[in-house]
Amino acid sequence: MDHMSPRLRAFLSEPIGEKDVAWVDGVSHELAINLVTKGFNKAYILLGQFLLMHKNEAEFQKWLICCCGATEYEAQESSNCLKEWCSCFL
Repeated sequence: MDHMSPRLRAFLSEPIGEKDVAWVDGVSHELAINLVTKGFNKAYILLGQFLLMHKNEAEFQKWLICCCGATEYEAQESSNCLKEWCSCFL
């Protein structure tokens, strides 16, 4: 866990519960607004999208960039966060 950002460490420290999508590491304020506008207001809903894409990080990143206005960095950090969460809790 030494290589993890404090935000990622905090996200992985407990079950996803009802956390807002802004809790996901890599999701900026602007991206959170875009996601909420598209109906992804909770972290578990974004996780559901990741799972629907069979945990395919490249596909999920492409979707975040094309459909939600994420930067490449945001997309990489977000997909990594969700992948790490799945490793810990699924």
